[in-house]
Amino acid sequence: MSAWPCSSGLPSDSEMLGVGTAHFLYRDRHFRSEAIKVLPGEYYATASDIMIVTLLGSCVAACIHDPQRQIGGMNHFLLPQNRQSDGLAAARYGVHAMELLINGLLSLGARRDALQAKVFGGGNVARRMTRSLVGQQNADFVLAFLARENIRVSAQDMGGDSPRRIHFFPHTGQVMVRTLAVADVPDIERAETALQDQVVRQDGVVELFS
Repeated sequence: MSAWPCSSGLPSDSEMLGVGTAHFLYRDRHFRSEAIKVLPGEYYATASDIMIVTLLGSCVAACIHDPQRQIGGMNHFLLPQNRQSDGLAAARYGVHAMELLINGLLSLGARRDALQAKVFGGGNVARRMTRSLVGQQNADFVLAFLARENIRVSAQDMGGDSPRRIHFFPHTGQVMVRTLAVADVPDIERAETALQDQVVRQDGVVELFS
């Protein structure tokens, strides 16, 4: 995968209908598709025929899709919840990340009663986060949230001790999951642990540790 330079023909805003905080656009040579990469704390929803990609360790991503209207989106959150956080920074928490994604889909014309979800991640990748069961709590949270919102989970791949790369196609709802060895992404443990530390410093004690 390689990022597109500005002169490479990347779709303009008028050609690509989408909402969200993710902004890294590139051309995926393997899938021969325009793609947008969703980082921790980001989300993206679109009615365009592009691919949405993320890399997960202990984090969870929900891919939500309206199959009738071919609208879909993905989020990527680090921790289940922090009552003290609000605004866009709160997207790194599951409650807010799910609400932002669903509202983004509805703003593009999706219908709530048509939404279906596929959920991924929640692995025990970072050793320190394994001890606090962050991945398991993320997985439990997203399933409980979707059940409460009456959004059917049509597929899931969570838990384990391996990172995952997720490729989501919003037009069709198709998801391709690639399981990776930690050695293939050596920075993921350090990055997730550092991000967790940053969140706690900035936002105070999160519900997971209260």
